[in-house]
Formats: sequence, C-alpha cells, structure tokens
Amino acid sequence: MEIILGSQSPRRRELMAGLDLPFTAISIEADESFPANLQAGDIPYYISRAKAHAYAPKLTENQLLITADTIVWCDDQMLGKPHNEAEAFAMLRSLSGKTHQVFTAVTFLTPSERGTGGVNLVDRTDVTFKELSDAEINYYIDHYKPFDKAGAYGIQEWIGYIGCTALNGSYFNVMGFPVHLVYAELKKRGLL
Repeated sequence: MEIILGSQSPRRRELMAGLDLPFTAISIEADESFPANLQAGDIPYYISRAKAHAYAPKLTENQLLITADTIVWCDDQMLGKPHNEAEAFAMLRSLSGKTHQVFTAVTFLTPSERGTGGVNLVDRTDVTFKELSDAEINYYIDHYKPFDKAGAYGIQEWIGYIGCTALNGSYFNVMGFPVHLVYAELKKRGLL
C-alpha cells in the first residue's frame, strides 16, 4: 500500500517521517471554507475531509491518502492563520494568560472508501499560556513570522518555550499532526 500524505506543512511531513514508513508527500488544492455553524473540532474535521475528497478521484488502487487540518479554538472562536502582523499580534494577545484548545482532524481514504468518506479522527489538546507581554509577542512575530500557523504560533518555537505553562493532550497534535492516532490507524490497517 502506497501512503500519500496530502499536506504542504513541513511539520506534518517531518512528523510523518518520524514513523519510519515510506510515504509520498503532495500538495492538495482544496476549498477550505466551512459552514458558519460548525464549531471547535467539527471545523478541522470538515476541512480535512474536503482536502481528501478534492484528491480522491486521483487515487489508484493500493494507495492510502492521509490529509489533516488544525485549528486553534479560544473563547468560542476559531483562530486560523494570520494574514499579517496585526492579526498575529491580536491572536497571540487573545491567547495570553488563558487555556485554549488545539483540534487536529486526520482523514484516511482509499479508493474503496470513497463512498463512505474514509476514516476521520479528531484530537484535542488543551494549551495554557502565561501572560505574554507586548514585547514578547512582538519579538516572536518579528523573528519567527508565524503566518503559516493556526493561532499564529508554533508550540515548538520560541513562544512555546517561554509561554506554554501547561499542556493536556498530545504535543504533536499542537504541532498539527497527532502521530499517535496516525500510527494506531496505520497499524489497524496492517501497514505497520
């Protein structure tokens, strides 16, 4: 079975490589909009499935597609990827001194599962940040340019080192790929 990781994220590619399995990484162009009534983990669930279904017609026998999507959820609203420094600052300010949730959904799809939508898993991690000063937030944005990251931060970067005071759940889920769930699903499919 050929494993295809449908992700542009260097972090997801790195974490998938950590499973010591051969895989091919591809980029998928998909509509990442979602119905306004979706909340929390339902949002990445919807988007991850949309990514899988965008590529599904190209799947051939003996291929397994894995897609994923991650969001940050704070104060009953989603924090996606910031478009500029002002948005990044506002997001990090909203996370300061609070506990928020990170949800990642992963979709597994083979050609024979097209009709069923495949297997879809969602993981949740609670992350607590200390009170972040304006200087700390600005330093992080200036030096790390977190514009490709949900919630405007990477837990594995400087802001995580100095700001994260508690974590309940998978660290790798916060990075955008709950490797333990991926491993379990691949094992269930006899690929490990």
